[in-house]
Amino acid sequence: MSDRRRRGRRPASRPAPSGRLRRRRIQILVLLAVLVMVLLGARATFLGTVRSGDLAGIARDQQQRSAEVPAPRGALLARDGSRLAQDRPAVNVVVTPYLVPDAVAAAEQLAPVLSRDAGELVEAMAGSGGYAVLARNVSPSAAREARELNIPGISLDETYERFIPRGKVAAQIVGLVGDDRSGLSGLEYRLDEHLTGTPGFRVEARDPFGRPLRSIVDREAVPGRSARLTIDALIQDRTERVLAETRERFGATSATAVVMRPADGAILAMASVPGFDPNTERDRLSEEPELEKNRPAIDTFEPGSTFKIVTIAGAIEDGLVRADTMFELPPTLTLYDRTLGEAHPRPAVRWPVSDILAKSSNIGTVLIAQRFGEQLGQDAGRERINHWLDRFGFGSSSELDFPGEGSGFVLPAAEWSGTSILNIPIGQGVSVTLTQMAAAYAAIANGGFAVRPHLVDRLGSERVAPARGPRIVRAATARAVDRMLRGVVSPDGTGSLASVQGYTVAGKTGTANKINPETALYDAGLIVASFVGYLPAERPELLIAVAVDEPGGGGFGGDVAAPAFEEIAQFSLQRLGIAP
Repeated sequence: MSDRRRRGRRPASRPAPSGRLRRRRIQILVLLAVLVMVLLGARATFLGTVRSGDLAGIARDQQQRSAEVPAPRGALLARDGSRLAQDRPAVNVVVTPYLVPDAVAAAEQLAPVLSRDAGELVEAMAGSGGYAVLARNVSPSAAREARELNIPGISLDETYERFIPRGKVAAQIVGLVGDDRSGLSGLEYRLDEHLTGTPGFRVEARDPFGRPLRSIVDREAVPGRSARLTIDALIQDRTERVLAETRERFGATSATAVVMRPADGAILAMASVPGFDPNTERDRLSEEPELEKNRPAIDTFEPGSTFKIVTIAGAIEDGLVRADTMFELPPTLTLYDRTLGEAHPRPAVRWPVSDILAKSSNIGTVLIAQRFGEQLGQDAGRERINHWLDRFGFGSSSELDFPGEGSGFVLPAAEWSGTSILNIPIGQGVSVTLTQMAAAYAAIANGGFAVRPHLVDRLGSERVAPARGPRIVRAATARAVDRMLRGVVSPDGTGSLASVQGYTVAGKTGTANKINPETALYDAGLIVASFVGYLPAERPELLIAVAVDEPGGGGFGGDVAAPAFEEIAQFSLQRLGIAP
């Protein structure tokens, strides 16, 4: 074959598709297009109907956020209107987890600013919800630093934190508020419903980084109502300082006091040391929960000789003795296998009832108590003694407006042993709160009328202080006991260190043995020293009860508690402007 022929040959071309084949291909393409359109339409219908709510919610979450606006909590006010507890503005650092592009990197940036562990922050950001709190009540400087980091999904919420302006002062009365803004203890808990306001509601438009742009809905919060207490902040402060000094001086475990107006039961101070500052020392409570306890209202103890007014007042009221009734008092008194002595040994003497109380004779008080049985029979006599314990408010709550108030304990008459008569009339074998003791002495100061101790004077504009209680003993009986109590604070009485220059003081010392938990027996080295008194005795305006737990060296109530009474009284008299 020649080269020309080879060059002139062309490869065979594919035959052109027929018209039928072209039409089939077009039909297939059309069907595929229709199918795609149908699928897209179905998907659009599904998204627009079945999932429309979910998708709209996601879009809204990315563009806006709704949140409850916290309401400021009502303040707790002292009697002069100064604040014992109040809310102040604070900032929480919060996160919208799905808006954070890199949780680990964000946590590493925030950890030093918020003083939190980076791992904890990563865990908080890993939540499935749309909102989580990373740090509460951060300082203004920390809030500013967190904002300047400009991390997507991290924002700041304005809120409130509870603040105690006077620190430790009245902290156990005020109590604590939790992270959820509800009261946990003390009057914060008791008055929680009153102090809690009504939250508001806010919807904010936000940019893609979660930063607020504008408010769409903004319903203002309604603040809680404040409560005015009977507490005098300056007297409370001074009382706590005196107790702290007393505790340190005598190496005591704790010291407590109640300062009250005897006429109406208004408590001007209720103090317990050691204490704590809820603003800075709240973490201590996990290891030392006793610091939070309002001991004068909650703790119970065996009162000892301060309790003797109940026995003597009951015997006078029932006509068994008078103030001048004479008793022959042996040095000791033996009943069955028990022998009772005096706190200060003495020879046999002949004393009137007035001296028995003024010199705090255990034996004399028991002999007076035995007259109930001599006149009424043993069973009825025990019942009658218990009747007077009940009338003076022991064995049941005083209805103090404070949560967890102690009731104390009085042994039912049917359960008395043969030697109970040696213990109960002199304040051993019974337990009381210091508030109950204050209320019992207020009845004597008031001419025989009971009062209900209280801490709250007003809720908002409504006065809630209770009215004076019923008569407990006749005015003549109260006057007789009052004269005896003045003798206690005389130079010859056991409470001479409670005297206040220029004022007549009526009161009683108490020194009670405690049971050793290891031996389950009374231990002469473990005592509660106390003093309860009021002044001016002619027109009582101030009543003070002091108890010191386990003072070193076993000091007596007249040596330990009476001087504290005098210091508290001196300041309170000046503060209230009470003339001699």
